[in-house]
Amino acid sequence: MTAILLALAGGLGAAARFIVDGLIRQRLRTSLPWGTILINVSGSLALGFLAGLLMRGQAPESLFVIAGTGFLGGYTTFSTASLETIRLIQSGRTGMAVINGLGSMAACVLSAFAGVGISLLLP
Repeated sequence: MTAILLALAGGLGAAARFIVDGLIRQRLRTSLPWGTILINVSGSLALGFLAGLLMRGQAPESLFVIAGTGFLGGYTTFSTASLETIRLIQSGRTGMAVINGLGSMAACVLSAFAGVGISLLLP
């Protein structure tokens, strides 16, 4: 049953990513891929929060597997972020590529750390 829920959650996460990215692209027309950045940062925050709950014993491992691996695994996308960085390099926007690649990675790690921290604030 967990595998079925994991697959369904992954599909929902991918659909959510598609919708959120589309909404952000409509509003922000820049060379920096803000949709992917915001999706990955918010997904990292949520995954950090879930991991923190799991570490404290406040969430079952099945929730982490289904919501974390499934939904958030489908929602976030390292491969797209990597490809967008390569496209920026190919278009001669090396500075933007560095900002996108390193900035996204740093923001995602900090967001995951913040998510864990937020979970520790709960009673």
